[in-house]
Amino acid sequence: MDIRPNHTIYINNINDKVKKEELKRSLYALFSQFGQIVDIVAMKTMKMRGQAFVVFKELAAATNALRQLQGFPFYNKPMRIQYAKTDSEVIAKVKGTYGDKEKKKEKKKKAQEAAAAANLTKKPPLGSAVPVHTPAVQVPDNPPNYILFLSNLPEETNEMMLSMLFNQFPGFKEVRLVPGKHDIAFVEFESDTQAGVAKDALQGFRITATCAMKITYAKK
Repeated sequence: MDIRPNHTIYINNINDKVKKEELKRSLYALFSQFGQIVDIVAMKTMKMRGQAFVVFKELAAATNALRQLQGFPFYNKPMRIQYAKTDSEVIAKVKGTYGDKEKKKEKKKKAQEAAAAANLTKKPPLGSAVPVHTPAVQVPDNPPNYILFLSNLPEETNEMMLSMLFNQFPGFKEVRLVPGKHDIAFVEFESDTQAGVAKDALQGFRITATCAMKITYAKK
């Protein structure tokens, strides 16, 4: 019996030695390249070990993720992915998880921004509306290079998370973390052109809600 496509995908055969929070972050880093994620549910109960649900906002994103990542070696085990039997069957039971908190934060932020924008006609309140746009500042860069330098990475970043993000781009060779420094890393490509494509595509990518990754060419 074929399961009807829907927004929620069900993943199993996940390495159950991975801690729940790290698992959620890695799933987010891997799956968010396909589209906006509404929620991720992973539980460590006996019945739910080695399994997770990822809920996408768009159906097309769920379909793409399922096709592209079927059998992907995630923590050294090939993922098995299918559509969930009903849309978000587990989500209803496990409200208040990862994505919901992010959504609430997002709603609050949008409400604050709207209020700030409304106030702009009067006197802009100090510290609102203005800092929101700071991420658009151009990152100062070096001449093109086949090695990229990443900074502003969150503490929980690991080599696998970065490899999953960058290996979708042609020419990807390897990720190198810097011992003792969690917030920077190097990514090597076969050519500076290929490195440039990845740099533009992932500039400002958020591995976590608070850390927007900065990417520049490494100094030669």
